[in-house]
Amino acid sequence: MADFSASTPPLLHFLDQGNPAATPLVILHGLFGTLDNWHTLARRWADEAGLRVVSVDLRNHGRSFHSPEHSYALMARDVLALLDHLHLDPARLTVLGHSMGGKVAMCLALGYPTRLAQLVVLDIAPRFSNMEHQDAIIAGLQAVDLRTIQTRQQAEAILAQRIPQVGVRQFLLKNLYRREDNSFAWRINLPVLVSQLAAIGEEIGAAQPFLKPTLFVRGGKSDYITPDDKLHGIPALFPNSQVVTVPDAGHWLHAEKPEEVFALVKSFVGHL
Repeated sequence: MADFSASTPPLLHFLDQGNPAATPLVILHGLFGTLDNWHTLARRWADEAGLRVVSVDLRNHGRSFHSPEHSYALMARDVLALLDHLHLDPARLTVLGHSMGGKVAMCLALGYPTRLAQLVVLDIAPRFSNMEHQDAIIAGLQAVDLRTIQTRQQAEAILAQRIPQVGVRQFLLKNLYRREDNSFAWRINLPVLVSQLAAIGEEIGAAQPFLKPTLFVRGGKSDYITPDDKLHGIPALFPNSQVVTVPDAGHWLHAEKPEEVFALVKSFVGHL
């Protein structure tokens, strides 16, 4: 069991689906995401693949706690505390992470290799990630004046000035909710995530590689995993890994090609 101090943060918010005795799969979302982004696939993995699926809101996201600190080491410890709480069997556990969640999953596997059986990483490499591509998203989110908007449609119209992709806007608007006084608020801790953006792009490293089975899944139209990552960066830390490409998919491959992602993960977890 993990050793946590008296200042241990609150437990992460999670959704636990499927047979409690079934093979467990833990899902970690990406930056500005929530466990709700995985609702359909999580339900299918529970119902059709017969898995116990635990979807997680990482710190400063969704319904989990807000903190001024946001690092991969801390996020990995948050997830470890949740694994302890749920008593998930390490010999049967698969941890899946997308983008930022993929780096959390890598950090967890490298730092605590005995706590899981295998790893799935969706469209992110362990190397440093340039976060400049988030500039338009951040500008759009910051432009939404939560004190004055009356409807979600007004928020979307403001986002549309900087974010032309409808799907991205819908993804971001999942974070918008009404408080009890009927005012709007973000579930994400936007000021902290903006201030910690460089940390979110940090490279994941370790003194020892993770030797257990690892599946990297990249979008064919995404550059988050490059040929060099596939040849050098990934095998250096995950020597027992494979990289599979989903054709015609971008970074949000689980939303764009859910059937392919469902089948790949079902097959990989089924080998346990």
